[in-house]
This record gives sequence, C-alpha cells and structure tokens, in this order.
Amino acid sequence: MKTNYKPALAVLNRWKFKGWIVCGTVLVSFAAGSLLTARLMHLNQVRADSNRVFELMVYHTVQGKVPDLESIFRDVSRLQAKHDLGVVGYWVPNDDPAWTNTFIYLVAHPSQEEAKKNWDALHADPAFPEYRKQAAQFIEKVNGEYRVDEVYMRPTDYSAMK
Repeated sequence: MKTNYKPALAVLNRWKFKGWIVCGTVLVSFAAGSLLTARLMHLNQVRADSNRVFELMVYHTVQGKVPDLESIFRDVSRLQAKHDLGVVGYWVPNDDPAWTNTFIYLVAHPSQEEAKKNWDALHADPAFPEYRKQAAQFIEKVNGEYRVDEVYMRPTDYSAMK
C-alpha cells in the first residue's frame, strides 16, 4: 500500500511558515510599541515639569548676624508653608570666609505666576510685617538697598530634581 504524505507535509510546512510570520509580527509590534511608549513617556514627563521654577535667595547679613537671621526664619518658615511657598531647604555656609555672612534658601514653585501669587499672599499676611522689621536690622545694606540676591531658575531636562 502506497501512502501519499505530500498533502500532510504541505499543511505542516504552511503552519511552520505561518508560525514564523506570527513570531515576526509579534516581535516587530513589541519593538514598535516599546519605542513609542518610551517616547511618549519622555514627552509627558518634560511637558509636565516645563513650568516649574526654583528661586534661590541669598541674604548677605551684617557681620556676625547670620544666627539672628536664622532664628527669625525658623518662625517665618511656618508662615511660608501656610502660603504654599515650597521651601526646599535653608543653608548656612560652614567654613568659606567669602560666605561667612550669608543665609541661603531655595524655594520650589509650580510656575513663576504661582510664585508671585504666593509671595503676594505672604506679604499681605498680617503677621509678616513684624518678621520683616526684625530681619531688616540683620541684612546688610549697600547704597540704601538691602543686599539680597534672588534668582529664578528652571531645572534642566537631565536634572534629578524637576
């Protein structure tokens, strides 16, 4: 008895061929989806953080008055938090003589517009003028102006803190 396996082999070969097509399609789809997802995630992350700003404040004090200004800001910090001023931290330099009389802090804001709104609210608070009056005596003046350096900064796209 003679059997013909050609039809069975043809079906088997078609299945093998279709299997490779399916595997190839799945692999290409996975790679394309991964690349597209990675690209979209990066765009969303940058877009979400694009308005955030940081404000660096450097107060230059009268000789030896950093501890006095520091104690005032201990109380002011609660008032700043009340008005949504997100202070990241306060710093007093240690050993560098060029920075001996400085008090530094950094504030994070959702945007520069929010920063203005929150600062205006702090300055309108009835408790604030007393703190300002106390601090004024410890801040150095140059040509009648208080010596406070203030700069708004944006985070870079590779910054850990955005």
